Amino acid sequence: MKIYENYPLKDLTTFHINAIAKHYVEFTTVDELKEILSSPPVKGNKFIILGGGSNVLFSGDYNGFVLCNKITGIETVSATGENIFIKFGAGEKWHDVVMYCVNHNYGGIENLSLIPGTVGAGPIQNIGAYGVELKDVLTEVSALDVKTLEIRKISNAECKFGYRESIFKSSEKGAYIILSVTIRLTKDPQKVNVTYGSLRKEIETMGITSPTIKDVSDTVIKIRTSKLPDPLKIGNAGSFFKNPAIPDSSFTKLKSEYPGIVSFPSADGMTKLAAGWLIEQCGWKGKRFGDAGVHIEQALVLVNYGNATGKEIYNLSERIIESVNGKFGVRLEREVNII
Repeated sequence: MKIYENYPLKDLTTFHINAIAKHYVEFTTVDELKEILSSPPVKGNKFIILGGGSNVLFSGDYNGFVLCNKITGIETVSATGENIFIKFGAGEKWHDVVMYCVNHNYGGIENLSLIPGTVGAGPIQNIGAYGVELKDVLTEVSALDVKTLEIRKISNAECKFGYRESIFKSSEKGAYIILSVTIRLTKDPQKVNVTYGSLRKEIETMGITSPTIKDVSDTVIKIRTSKLPDPLKIGNAGSFFKNPAIPDSSFTKLKSEYPGIVSFPSADGMTKLAAGWLIEQCGWKGKRFGDAGVHIEQALVLVNYGNATGKEIYNLSERIIESVNGKFGVRLEREVNII
């Protein structure tokens, strides 16, 4: 176990913020993780788990241990006539996992192509895009109980998934460290979900009448690269805010005042609004304050143009939240985890 002191985190997060971890250590196996958590330096000290660093903003230096999850592995658990169940290590890069499935004609997560980060972050956020969420295909999470150091198998239902939510982000936050995720995939290369508007429209524009798993993945990648900045070129964490859901009655009032408001059907008497549209209507799209800014093509994405501090990005997000609330009476929630 190698513990690094005063470790720079800039290259370990997609925001590329110049933050320093007081202590940094990596683990590649469950035994290594248990050893780390049992060691005197870590016991009684605060720590966080870091995967791909794609959904986190360090608002300053971290005065504790940053434990980086490097557990990899791809294992077929079982198969039926229609499906195959595969377990992926939490440290695997998510897009690499999607490409593995696409290249083997295993369907179910092709709509989630090009989402940055690692497998372990998937259940925490219940990642989703273009009409598909991880909860639709996840069957089980293997996780280490931080207190007992015992491995627990957590079912889909036990994860209590919601829109960018799970127990790992709410009631059990910090209680578990995700080790692996098992996903149910289809063996039918043409069993795809193209119900999402922009995805369906792009596939139709391309003249594809019977899309395959690979067609969907390629199209999603095309759309994402045209709309979202590459974290390797401009620091960002993708969508910074959740799309807010409001009561249908409140939406009706907003719709009468703003006929062009962008919305999506939700459930339980709620309507989901496009956070990016709300932010853009408040004039934030393309705004830049030093090296902190709002992306010129997608108002939902906050960016670090070079040397912005985490605090500057956070303060910008605060101003946007207050601005949207003041204009529309809707309070945005951050999707990105603030440390």
